[in-house]
Amino acid sequence: MRYYLIAGEASGDLHAAHLMHALRQQDAAAEFRFIGGNLMAEQGGKLVRHYQSLAYMGFVPVVTHLPTILRGMRECRKDVVTWNPDVLILVDYPGFNLSIAQYVRKHAPGIKIFYYISPKIWAWKERRIRQIRSAVDRVYSILPFEVDYFRNRHQYDIDYVGNPTVDEIRQYQEAHEAKTDDFIEENGLDSRPLIALLAGSRKQEIRDNLRRMIEAVAPLTDKYQIVVAGAPGITKEFYAEYTGETPVRVLHGQTYAILQHSTAALVTSGTATLETAIFRVPQVVCYYLSMYWFYRILRRLFMKIPFISLVNLIASREVVTELVGDDMSASRARSELESILPGGERRETMLRDYDEVARRLGEPGAPQRAARLMIARLKSV
Repeated sequence: MRYYLIAGEASGDLHAAHLMHALRQQDAAAEFRFIGGNLMAEQGGKLVRHYQSLAYMGFVPVVTHLPTILRGMRECRKDVVTWNPDVLILVDYPGFNLSIAQYVRKHAPGIKIFYYISPKIWAWKERRIRQIRSAVDRVYSILPFEVDYFRNRHQYDIDYVGNPTVDEIRQYQEAHEAKTDDFIEENGLDSRPLIALLAGSRKQEIRDNLRRMIEAVAPLTDKYQIVVAGAPGITKEFYAEYTGETPVRVLHGQTYAILQHSTAALVTSGTATLETAIFRVPQVVCYYLSMYWFYRILRRLFMKIPFISLVNLIASREVVTELVGDDMSASRARSELESILPGGERRETMLRDYDEVARRLGEPGAPQRAARLMIARLKSV
């Protein structure tokens, strides 16, 4: 069968590449054409356009590059319809992908449309359910709570296939034995236990959070060494503006290794909170916003969720403390961190709660399950 995939950012490229591999395992005749990245290209097929030519975030960058984005969208629409695949598989990236889905549904109704990694309408822009309902044949979710949300709130049935982050961490752990002494020696660290700081993947997140994180852990550096997980594309020079003369190390390209060997962590919201939980590292979620008053207005008007971290959303209750906006002070973060360090009153409870999160996520194999369900649905029509 012929598969056309669209992924618009680095994480989508990773997840789509794994899905392509699983599809080829179950469909030896699979043909791929896609908008994506280097990881997808390694799976074979035709890379029509690299996602980096379309991946602009923030109001000003989007407006500045709007002609490029609109031209890319027109080219993508035409290419999908002209190639006429058996199925169009959309991977996250909802603003772009839902527009493509609506166009393809109108101009090439014979093409099936699947969504892998659903738009997070439970958090933002719930009105997108109308686009999903009208243009998407099936949604394959990677978050277990989305099933009840879609079914009960919108009477739209979806499939939960598991979470690919579970697969990625399992693969990492199988390939890297947890030898802390080797990690310490390779990175010039000492024998003190590690506290990890995951301050986000974007410059604004790092600006807002890292200095406060460092201030929070400063009194603990006599017993613990502090390691920042450097984000892709963020230079050491940028981090140096915030680490300064403090005894804080920044390690790039080693997020999983840092978590594998850490005692506790301060983490901004996002997939990093889930990764930290799967590695069974007690954490405090820290998300300072310089314009928190604006966030509070937006949340009251538009956001539908009680938590910002995936860990708490999956558990349907507070497993990890979330310090958001004005609650994210250095003193509050330090107090919460001390409660989850060895001997702290919340550490063992959080580790037990992580077991429940893992149970809800399920076993590895998300791409394989998604591929199996997709192929079965295509063969049934």
